[in-house]
Amino acid sequence: VDLPGTYSLLSASQDEEVARDFILFGQPDCTIVVTDATALERNLNLVMQVMEITEKVVVAVNLMDEARRKGLEVDARSLGRDLGVPAVPITARTGEGVQALLSTIAGVISGEIVTQPLRVEGTVEFQHAVQELAAMIEAMATGFPNGRWLAIRLLDGDARVQEALLSGELAQLAARQQQSVVQHSSK
Repeated sequence: VDLPGTYSLLSASQDEEVARDFILFGQPDCTIVVTDATALERNLNLVMQVMEITEKVVVAVNLMDEARRKGLEVDARSLGRDLGVPAVPITARTGEGVQALLSTIAGVISGEIVTQPLRVEGTVEFQHAVQELAAMIEAMATGFPNGRWLAIRLLDGDARVQEALLSGELAQLAARQQQSVVQHSSK
């Protein structure tokens, strides 16, 4: 599924909300985050947000030709090691690295490549609050795919997430997305 391009999943726009909802509720086999090798720092916020939602992430470091042209060196192997998920250098325009990307995605889906995404740790108090709140969320909305992510959003003061949880909208979204995934996979 090709989701709308976005720099964040914090639902400030319709595109961000669509992308976030699919990754959160659609439970994709693998999420590929396409980044720009010439402005990698700008894209890492999105990568971190996606890794908070799902472990099955591959970072495609695109525009490697432009980075080389600008004299930038991007060490995708070190980036992947630091993030805990594969990072694959590509140049989509020419197809450079696309086969490596596809085989990496297949490896993540099959479990051949094990990911351990870097996640926000915070203080001991923060970790305890996240665990306690996540347990409450999962008890309240059984079958919800990622109570930890929701807990972090609530602790961050995300009023939209709080409203959606309390109104039952999140449970409805989860059910709708699951139904959509089942219908899509049976075609």
